[in-house]
This record gives sequence, C-alpha cells and structure tokens, in this order.
Amino acid sequence: MPKQIPAARRTSIAGLLAATSLVLALSGCASFDVTAPADARADASAAEVQTKDAKNAKGSKDGDAQVDCRKAKCVALTFDAGPSENTNRLLDILKEEKVHATFFMLGKNHIEKRPAEVRRIDAEGHELANHTWSHQILTEIKPEEAKRELSRVQEAVRKITGKTPTLMRPPQGRTDGEVSEISKDLGLAQVLWSVTAKDYETNDSALITKRVLEQTQRDGIILLHDIYKGTVPAVPGILKELKKRGYTVVTVSQLLSPAKPEPGMAYRPEKP
Repeated sequence: MPKQIPAARRTSIAGLLAATSLVLALSGCASFDVTAPADARADASAAEVQTKDAKNAKGSKDGDAQVDCRKAKCVALTFDAGPSENTNRLLDILKEEKVHATFFMLGKNHIEKRPAEVRRIDAEGHELANHTWSHQILTEIKPEEAKRELSRVQEAVRKITGKTPTLMRPPQGRTDGEVSEISKDLGLAQVLWSVTAKDYETNDSALITKRVLEQTQRDGIILLHDIYKGTVPAVPGILKELKKRGYTVVTVSQLLSPAKPEPGMAYRPEKP
C-alpha cells in the first residue's frame, strides 16, 4: 500500500504550478499528488530511515559514506533527451569531478542508436531514467499511446543494462492525473524541476552557467540537456561554482533518500 502524504503536504498540481514559470496542460480538473524532496525525506517511513542510517553507519566504517541530504546541502543534476554525441564528453567530466547525475533518456534515435552510452551511464554509477520514446506530449495523446511511450523505454533500458528505470520526466513537464496513473502502473515516479537554463534557446555556455547558478537553491533539481552544443562545455564551471557554494551534487534518488521514489508521485522542489 502506498504511503499517505500528509494533507499539509498534498498539493493539487494546478495550484502548485500555476504560480511558477512552468506551464502545464492540465486535463479538466484532473489533479495528482506533488511533493518536494525535503517533504519526501521528512515523510520517509521508519524502515526507510533505518535502512538509510544503517548504510551511512556502514559507509563510515568502510570509508565510503553515503550522501545524506537530510544534512548535506544537496542539489540534483539531471540531463534530458540523450544520449547523444556529446554524452561521452559529459561522462568524462562527471567522472573527473566525481559527480553522479540522473539521465532522462529518449528512446528513438537515442537509446536505440547509442546503447554503448547507456551502458556507460549505468556502469559509472549514474541514474537511468525515462523521458519517453519519441518526446510526445503525454497529455495530448491517448492513454494507451502514452503508456507505450513510457513502456518502450523501460523495455529498451532493461535489455541493455538489466535495470528498469524508476523515474520519468514528462516532455515539457506536461502531466495530469491520467499520466500519473499510467506512471504508477509502470512503477515510475515523475520528476519535474526547479532550475532550467533553457539551453534549447542558446549555445552560449557562459549564459547557461549564469542561469543555472542564479536559480539554484538547496534541494533544487537542475534541468539540462546533453544534446545541445553549449551545455556540456558549461558543466565544469557549473560544478566548480556549486561546490564552492557548498553544494553536494547528487542524483534524484539520492536527493529523495531515505524516501524511495513513489510510483505516480510527482516530485518538484518548492520555490524559495
């Protein structure tokens, strides 16, 4: 049975997002549950907390402590719409900086054409996630088509890596109650964002860096794309400045821990 989110933390998607720059195409009055990473951590079950603390205790003994975003000043780094010809360079940078990210991958022309990059993303400790097969807007297609858009990625990633994603990001952030139910059926939590460089508008790496740093707050989720020419060159400067400001850069699942992503739930940081 899925855990219940306290009433104070339950928010209609329409109410939450109307006050933000993120525009969603809502279907009628359909709504679903949204929670922020800090609230997810606070609402973690006793068993999840115990497991997290046990891992941290073991890690401290072994000299390999786990990141604990209840204490650390964390921010999640995510990349959409790859893998692409830029992904290997990005992975080199992340490896050099000892940072892990979450990759919301497309199927058509990406996963299907670049299985080696998918395997490398997994092998180097990054998080595999779903961004649909062909970037169709899930709220604008039939439910069976939306389910196919997501399930094809699940199957493709599983065939390549033996792992099935537990996170998905709806194209353009457009979601509704129906998409939430489909995600729940497929075991996928929805992940939105709080920081966007709008790197689809510019190849100016300095501008991309500036936009990210201006928006980043604790528990934020940064949205970038590893398909655009200006993005990957911006990553070293972004990481350097985030670390200078005291941030620990993590995956989405690390940001939510000790809570585990709940299928169907939409996770989005609160606006500062």
